[in-house]
Amino acid sequence: MDTRSEADRSAAATFDHRAVTRPDPVLLKHYVILSLLGGPFFPVIFLPLYCRFITLRYRFDDDGIWMAWGVLFKREINLAYRRVQDINVTRGVIQRWLGLASVAVQTASANSMPEMKIEGVLDADGLRDFLYAKMRGAKGQGDRPAGATEDGGADAPDEALALLVEIRDGVSTLRARVDALEATNPGGDGAAS
Repeated sequence: MDTRSEADRSAAATFDHRAVTRPDPVLLKHYVILSLLGGPFFPVIFLPLYCRFITLRYRFDDDGIWMAWGVLFKREINLAYRRVQDINVTRGVIQRWLGLASVAVQTASANSMPEMKIEGVLDADGLRDFLYAKMRGAKGQGDRPAGATEDGGADAPDEALALLVEIRDGVSTLRARVDALEATNPGGDGAAS
C-alpha cells in the first residue's frame, strides 16, 4: 500500500531533473547552523563547507548522474544509472526544519559508504523517485518483455529450463525406442543388433 499523499505523488511526477544543477541556498544556511554548533571552531568547520557549497554542481542526464565540487582538490563523480543499487533519503532535525534532505546513492561496491551524497535539493522525494525510475529503466525493467535480456535473448533460467525439457523429451524418446526393441526381441539377451 502506498502511504504517500497525492501531493507527494504529483510533486514526484513534476520533478524537473534538468533544473537541478546547484544546491539550493538553504543548504548554506544549514552549513552555517552546523558550523555555529561547533562553537569556537566555527571558522575551521565553516570554511570547507562554504567552499563545498560554492563549487558543488550536479547534472542528471539520460546516462547517469554527475557531481563535482572542490577548490584546491576538485572531485568529480560520474555514476551510471545501471550501477545504482539503492537510494536513501535522510533528514536530520536541522534539515527537516529547513526543508532539506540528503539523497545517498549506493552502488554494489565493497565500500559501505554511499558512492554519492546529493545535498541541497528541496524536492528530495521527487529526486528519489526520478532516480528509481531511471535505475529501473537502465536495468531494462518495464522496457522489454519478461524473459528477454538486453541482447534480445532469453534469461539464463529460461535457457536452462528449455534445455532440461529438451533432455527430458530426448530421454522419453530413447526410452520408447528401447521398450519397442525389447518388445520385438522378448527372449533375447537385451543386446540390440
